[in-house]
Amino acid sequence: MTDERIVAVTMPKWGLSMQLGKIISWIATEGDAVSAGDELADIETDKIAGTLEAGSAGTLRRIIARVGEDVPVSGTIALIAPADVSDDDLDAVVQEARAVIDAGVRDEAAGGPAVETADIGGRKICYAGVGEGGDVVLLVHGYGGDRDSWLFLQEPLAARHRVYALDLPGHGTSSKDVGDGSAGILADTILGVLDAIGAEHAHLVGHSLGGAAAVAATARDPRRISSLTLIAPSGFGQEINAGYLRGFADAQTRRELKPLIGQLFADDHLVTRQVIDDLLAYKRLDGVDAALHALLGTLLDGDKQRTESATALAAIGGAVPVTVVWGSEDRIIPPAQAESVAGAVRYLLEGTGHMPHMERPTEVQAAIEEAIARAG
Repeated sequence: MTDERIVAVTMPKWGLSMQLGKIISWIATEGDAVSAGDELADIETDKIAGTLEAGSAGTLRRIIARVGEDVPVSGTIALIAPADVSDDDLDAVVQEARAVIDAGVRDEAAGGPAVETADIGGRKICYAGVGEGGDVVLLVHGYGGDRDSWLFLQEPLAARHRVYALDLPGHGTSSKDVGDGSAGILADTILGVLDAIGAEHAHLVGHSLGGAAAVAATARDPRRISSLTLIAPSGFGQEINAGYLRGFADAQTRRELKPLIGQLFADDHLVTRQVIDDLLAYKRLDGVDAALHALLGTLLDGDKQRTESATALAAIGGAVPVTVVWGSEDRIIPPAQAESVAGAVRYLLEGTGHMPHMERPTEVQAAIEEAIARAG
């Protein structure tokens, strides 16, 4: 850049396979003073919509990307700079950035790392990792999700850690055989992936059902788990939205599925058409229907939630530092159940639903980083 004080705001890489993003709307306008963390723009990918936050403080001097146009990952979409940076210097950067956008140049690494597989308990389990240094972090998705659930977090965490995301049995591209669907089978899967990647120790991050699985894995081998971060985990109280869970398992059409997925978020506008299309395609795969219904038995006891996670965590007895993150507007599992997560450092994110790692990834990343730091 002509002046090192010019800070480029770039199209983020939300997900290992993301290649392009689209500006849906600019929240900030040229001339606005912004601070780190301020919302700049709403962006849509082929997976989900999200809000881009400023990484630096300053004045938003130039907006480059137009609403509605595709921008390659890492493409410059705006410029932040002090008022005394010359217009000529800014214009030179804008010209270069527009050339990249207009050419449709894509990030060479946008395809992400290769998906790896391991045979765990006679099941093919798929996972993908990114990052080369630091501790191992394993991300475990929830009911009906897959490794792409972490599209806003895996890449940012990989700046300091080796970060893996897996597809649990019955999900993503892993085997659809879930056996009896018990937390024990899911726990074996987690520990098996750690074996496959050669990790003697790891930090586990689990969402919803994945939180219960992470707790179960930790209870089985607490010496191997360095920290445990639970995001709206299941198994810590009896109340749960059983209607959502059964509805998701049974849904076969867009009309049935869309209102259900909207319940996961405080703002259902985050759900794109592509999200619904991807879920419908997944639900129509052989074996998925049986898998999802089998896993209901791990989550539900009638219309109440099973509470094995609380029992398992009590058995760990403080041997592993625990962090819990919950959205104040969670419509699936009540956030008050965070109080039942014994010995945990708690984060309650206001105005957030059941998917904090998608709705407020910056704060969730900070909570995970703090948990890793506490583990030493």
